[in-house]
Amino acid sequence: MNRIQSLGSLVLFLFLALGCAQNKTPEETALPKLGNFYVDEVEENGKTKMDTVFHKISDFEFTNQMGESVNKETVNGKVYVADFFFTSCPTICPIMKKEMLRVFEKYENTPDFLILSHSIDPTYDTQEVLYDYATKLGINDAKTWNFLTGDQEKIFEIAQTSYITSASADPGEPGGFIHTGAFILVDQEGHIRGVYDGTKSDQVERLMNDIPKLLE
Repeated sequence: MNRIQSLGSLVLFLFLALGCAQNKTPEETALPKLGNFYVDEVEENGKTKMDTVFHKISDFEFTNQMGESVNKETVNGKVYVADFFFTSCPTICPIMKKEMLRVFEKYENTPDFLILSHSIDPTYDTQEVLYDYATKLGINDAKTWNFLTGDQEKIFEIAQTSYITSASADPGEPGGFIHTGAFILVDQEGHIRGVYDGTKSDQVERLMNDIPKLLE
């Protein structure tokens, strides 16, 4: 199984695992920390103990539609939703953006909440193109929703290794790229707390219901 297939299998597993949570009690539906984890030695009060270290989003730095730098420091202490798209996408991206607009409209005035939409075609999706795209969606600033461009390989890398989703160039796919429709919910410490299919309204509803669990 190649790397993309492995990632795709993991994403599918996360979707299924989250779907099963709908039939559980409120105590059982507390949002888990997703992704790989390991046990390591940590120092606490001068003593060494074993503790669980959970998967976290790695450092990054991209540019938003306003020409501003967005990095790990920007999202530190904030809850955010991440996704991957490109403006000329002829398949799922228009559906994803329609659904993400619902998230934006509900939480645009919520302190400490952000949306990061990463373009996987940064050669075409320059800052100016993303500004025009955002404006057409009715997004006139980057206070809440950031459309990001930058080095393509770094965007592919963070998609696959940090956000546990797939994003890559593929000449055989419509538009020349392949990516999932995942909306990834990240907490204040950079842990993934939910993965949702951004092309399905019911899963986006679950996302919108889960966001307050982290904000609170």
